[in-house]
Amino acid sequence: MSYEPPTPPANLPKEIVNTLNESDPEQLRDVATYAEALAEHKEREARLEESADQEEVEERPDDLPDDVPAKATITIKEINDNRYYYWQWREGEKIRSQYKGPVNPDE
Repeated sequence: MSYEPPTPPANLPKEIVNTLNESDPEQLRDVATYAEALAEHKEREARLEESADQEEVEERPDDLPDDVPAKATITIKEINDNRYYYWQWREGEKIRSQYKGPVNPDE
């Protein structure tokens, strides 16, 4: 072990370095424990968010058009005694729809 103080990482803000330099050994150990736990938490959150994004992509129906969001659902509208499927989703306060096809393919 060296008798010289350690060199802080170059990317660490000076305010943090100064605070650490003013801390006693017990506080430094507490900071190290907390920093390690916080780093693990943030890495886990990032992995969960990434996996949620991948699941969202995987759950996208094959017949969903590119301009329709994955959160869209299929609804049935009746027009002139004929029934049609529509993709439907919300954009802010508005409900958007896009034609999918007839309920009965013979129509």
